[in-house]
Amino acid sequence: MRGPRGTDAPASAYPGGYDAGNGHRPGLPEGRRPVEVLNPANPLWGSNGIAFGPDGRLYVAEFLGGRISALDLAGGGLDVVVPADGPVRSPDDLAFGADGSMYIADLVPGRVWRRGPGGEYTLVCEGMENPNGITCIGDRLFVNEMKMDGRLLELFPDGGEPVVLAEGLALGNAMQRGPDGCLYYPHMVTGQIWRLSPDGGVPEMVADRVDRPVAVRFDRGGVLHVLSLGPEGIVTRIDLHGTGSRTRITSGVVGLDNAAFDAENRMFVSSYASGGITEMSPDGRTRTIVPRGFDGPYGITIDLGGTVYAADHYRVAGPSAPLPVRPGSPVLPGPPGPPAPGSGHGEARGSEEGDVTSHLLAPFVHGIVADGELLHLTSQFGDVRTLDPGTGSLRTRVSGLRRPLGVAVGRDGSLVVAEAGGGRVLSVAADDTVTVLAEGLGCPTDVALDAAGRVYVSDERAGAVFRIEPDATTAVVTEGLAAPQGLTVQGDTLYTVETGRRGLRGISLTTGASWTEAEDLPVGTAPRTAASPTDAESELFSHGLPGLAPGFAGIAAAPDGSLVVSGNAEGTVLRLTPSGPR
Repeated sequence: MRGPRGTDAPASAYPGGYDAGNGHRPGLPEGRRPVEVLNPANPLWGSNGIAFGPDGRLYVAEFLGGRISALDLAGGGLDVVVPADGPVRSPDDLAFGADGSMYIADLVPGRVWRRGPGGEYTLVCEGMENPNGITCIGDRLFVNEMKMDGRLLELFPDGGEPVVLAEGLALGNAMQRGPDGCLYYPHMVTGQIWRLSPDGGVPEMVADRVDRPVAVRFDRGGVLHVLSLGPEGIVTRIDLHGTGSRTRITSGVVGLDNAAFDAENRMFVSSYASGGITEMSPDGRTRTIVPRGFDGPYGITIDLGGTVYAADHYRVAGPSAPLPVRPGSPVLPGPPGPPAPGSGHGEARGSEEGDVTSHLLAPFVHGIVADGELLHLTSQFGDVRTLDPGTGSLRTRVSGLRRPLGVAVGRDGSLVVAEAGGGRVLSVAADDTVTVLAEGLGCPTDVALDAAGRVYVSDERAGAVFRIEPDATTAVVTEGLAAPQGLTVQGDTLYTVETGRRGLRGISLTTGASWTEAEDLPVGTAPRTAASPTDAESELFSHGLPGLAPGFAGIAAAPDGSLVVSGNAEGTVLRLTPSGPR
């Protein structure tokens, strides 16, 4: 099926998934909820390093997807060339050698791979710490590390010990050989651009006070382009080898990651925050080549005005169109506006991206719940934070938790949090005091409260949903589930997303009976093979920075009586409308 804007990317990246063009699945079994897809599937699971290959196609490293795809700009075809089930775990950047070999920086395992012209894989180096920026000069290979006090090294694919050319990088990233023959690379933390001879020597700073530099790229005329990782999509052009002038353009592409110039000097950029490939003109105008979308989504929530917010790993985002609301429902303010000056916690932004809107860049956000005019967020970093969309302020409530996921709001305004890595359910009071409601769970994933204020928790590892009693014990509500994750209560029915069976289960809170509400849903983790909940902790962090995270398919009850589910196996949001009396 031909995808958006002439690409051959399928409308669904998930086997048996939804036809995003039709927006529904035909042939609904009796008693099942009708399903509407609110946005097209994401063809790219984040787009990070990009480079033109010897065949003229644009190759895209998908860090979150664990694969590399190739885009034919002329014909529109998008093909997976390094699959997710191969030896490469988390490709972040790539480069091509003189013989056509592809070199891949595999960030979390700390490896660099060579994929030969015939498709064979060879391990070039292991034991690096967050290898990221990678480039070739002829048959020479250079890699830097994205960490504090990182290194820049020359590697030798045919054997030989790596040679350290520089140390002390403040988070290195995408680098390239300049017109003078030197290697140019960013210090992401300090906002500086440095250069170094490929034969070593003393590094030299060539630009300072550059906006959050994530990549340096030279166009065909030798002008340096520095990409910013912020929400505005800023690119700073510096004519280092000409007049020395500096100009800045704002593209609106949230979370730029990398760039490549074709033979006609057209600039193509990628986004770590939302995937896609975009052509960017010198004046900042953009043209979508591969559409952007969700990196997850993970947790999901709906405010009383019908706006859907999803925790999307790098940002808070949602479908651009709000859900319908019941007549007489109170309507809250729309998407967040600009941040409060000096808030220092990312930027709130209503950036339109076709069918998906970015509201806020938030590091590694996975859980989310609406609470009046506020949003509460959990982060892979171990934080629980509260966002005021009206002012853009983001306040940290708790830190140091082990992989907090689902979050709900109690009747007294306290937050209830599932601490998946700690096996606990916590309560966070208005004054940020933390109380343990339950502990000793396998992998508590999401939480929900009924009208009486009773707390329920899904345990992905135990395959069960529990009710937490006032004495901190747990009672089984239902068991025998396959990896239950998202959890919500609507009336006297509890719903959980059963990712192991790709379905939605309904559970009566009065009789205990359970049934299938929907099946064959695009939920789980795709395309990258997910670590088991037992092993997930080992990949969560990588040398002081977040690494890979297991998926989380959230669910929320909407004001109109429908349910909204994270279709995280294809990058969609699903709306399940009521099926009538059972």
